[in-house]
Amino acid sequence: MNETNPTTGKLKKCFPLAGGFFTGILNGLFGAGGGMVAVPFLRSGGLDEKESHASSVALLMALSLVSTALYLHRGSMTIGDALPYLPGALAGSAAGALLMPKISTKWLRRIFGLLMIYGGIRMVTG
Repeated sequence: MNETNPTTGKLKKCFPLAGGFFTGILNGLFGAGGGMVAVPFLRSGGLDEKESHASSVALLMALSLVSTALYLHRGSMTIGDALPYLPGALAGSAAGALLMPKISTKWLRRIFGLLMIYGGIRMVTG
């Protein structure tokens, strides 16, 4: 007989909710830095490396729209503040999406890890 532990089943169902909540908090506080948390959560949820990175982008798009709306409503920023960066950001995101299938998983992990270390150092040294 194959019995499952009800507690384990509840934890598995709560894990994506908790991961999403934590990612959302970080995204709201630090911008798209929530991706550094989203990717490991998505990986632990069973997605492979590249699926995790791609899914993280979709997740962060929705989170960023919510954060942007709240920041605009509160008057913390204007669209004009971000406008000069949008053309380059859009071109860069398209380039990244086109490049990802061509980069090996090994190098994708290394690049992601280095960016996490760099981001961490920048946050600590401010």
